[in-house]
Amino acid sequence: MLLSDADREQLLTELKEHAAAGRLDLQELERRVEVVVGAQTRDEASAALADLPPGSAQGPSRRPRWGRGHGHADAPEPGWQPTGERFRDPRTGNVMRVWVDRSGGRHYIPENL
Repeated sequence: MLLSDADREQLLTELKEHAAAGRLDLQELERRVEVVVGAQTRDEASAALADLPPGSAQGPSRRPRWGRGHGHADAPEPGWQPTGERFRDPRTGNVMRVWVDRSGGRHYIPENL
């Protein structure tokens, strides 16, 4: 689904709140803002916040809930397919691999599995 301007503004506000709470340094905030600004779809934009906790120190999350979830898991479930995507979780430093379930939901599994 395409990303609306309102959705984009919500995500940018949440990123700013995470930075204010000390979860993101300036360099990481700038990188994630570029992801949101350059995104065409909701899935692309939500990847910039996928590894951050919902909500912030300033109140409950306003992150849109878009049906297909993202989340960390210890191991892939049957039917999940690995993608070529990988990223380093900024909180733990672990390299995570992205897996997709049958409904299109994205899941993040430590690569060392």
